[in-house]
Amino acid sequence: MSFQIKFESEARLDIQEAINWYNQQQKELGKKFYLAVHRQIDHLTKHPYFEIRYDNVGCLPIEKFPFMIHFTIDESKSIVIIRAVFHTSLDSDHWVKRKI
Repeated sequence: MSFQIKFESEARLDIQEAINWYNQQQKELGKKFYLAVHRQIDHLTKHPYFEIRYDNVGCLPIEKFPFMIHFTIDESKSIVIIRAVFHTSLDSDHWVKRKI
C-alpha cells in the first residue's frame, strides 16, 4: 500500500528556509538538501511507520543533513502529513509551539 503525502504550510516553509540557508553556504548545496528531503519523503510513501517519537509524531532523519522530518499518519485515508522539517539542534519547545 502506498501512502499519499500532504504538507503543512509550515513544513514547506521549513524546507525553503533550509534550502536558502544552504545555498548561501555553498552553490548547489540547497539543491542537494532538497533532493535528500524528497528521497526521505518518497520513502515515507512506502514505509510510513518509522520511529514514533512522541504524541504519535514520527521522525525521519534526512541523510547527510542535520534535519528531521516530523510527520503524522492518517491511516484511514492512507496519508502521511509532513508537519515540520527541523534542524536537530532545536529543542523540543520549538515543536511544542507548532504542535497540532
